[in-house]
Amino acid sequence: MADEEHGSGHIIQSLLVNVAIALVKAVAAFFTGSGAMLAEAIHSFADCGNQILLLIGVRTARRDPDSQHPLGYGRDLYFWSFLVALMLFTGGGVFSIYEGIHKLREPEAVSHVWAGIAVLAVSVLLEGSATLSNIKEMNKRRKTTPFMKYLRDTKDSDLVVIFAENSAAVCGLFFAIGAMALAAITNDGRWDGAGSLVIGLILVGVATFLAVEVKSLLVGESADPAIHAAAVEAATATVHVIKVLHVLTLQQGPGEVVLAIKLAFDSKLGIDDVCRSINDFEARLRKVHPEVKWIFVEPDIPRASLQK
Repeated sequence: MADEEHGSGHIIQSLLVNVAIALVKAVAAFFTGSGAMLAEAIHSFADCGNQILLLIGVRTARRDPDSQHPLGYGRDLYFWSFLVALMLFTGGGVFSIYEGIHKLREPEAVSHVWAGIAVLAVSVLLEGSATLSNIKEMNKRRKTTPFMKYLRDTKDSDLVVIFAENSAAVCGLFFAIGAMALAAITNDGRWDGAGSLVIGLILVGVATFLAVEVKSLLVGESADPAIHAAAVEAATATVHVIKVLHVLTLQQGPGEVVLAIKLAFDSKLGIDDVCRSINDFEARLRKVHPEVKWIFVEPDIPRASLQK
């Protein structure tokens, strides 16, 4: 089921890691006075809020269909994922850029540098482990699909958002370590500001990528091409189906697909034979792709029969 395949375990794991990291970074930012460290602390707190939003999305997307939403609430998760992209852009990226520019204009000395770097190094280990866990889960779902293609084409918005957040955090941490070290070695606080600025640009870039990808799903995106091909194959193998005239797929949510198909039947067939063929087609398709939750079949007759 979609609930089992698209659970919230990976989100909760990332949330717990980020709560611990955010608190430690905030304390370190207070004692070191580092803008890069402050940017990282804010980034981690923003990630915590984002993961809570994703948990809300996962929960609401699991609601059963009702009279107002006959196809269910699967796309709710895409809405919350889009909000996460906006939060990452404003709450993390824009503020970090502002902080970086401020520190470049008014540089301040960084204190307790090595304690701050130690905190960041531990954060790298924690964030890195969470990112590796995300990658393992993505590898299970993508199967033989190339990794980058999976990122662009996947409908699992929750997992992609978490992976993007965690990988951006790891990159940001390395830049923060480098910025603090250079600020201490050169005794020039502008390096710290530059680190904060780069972290902000990374977050803005990741948020923009997520917003574009999730917007497509939110508006209404076709399902995996493999489902389209499987529908044509199942219809072709079904008795009494003469030709596949049109196929339309829609991703309604993670693990939930709507399929509409127009099939040509012999005009001499009775209604019972047509219905049996349609039922056979649905069973064939769902055997290979159980995620196709709704199937709408429109029977038709070939054009040649209409002209007789």
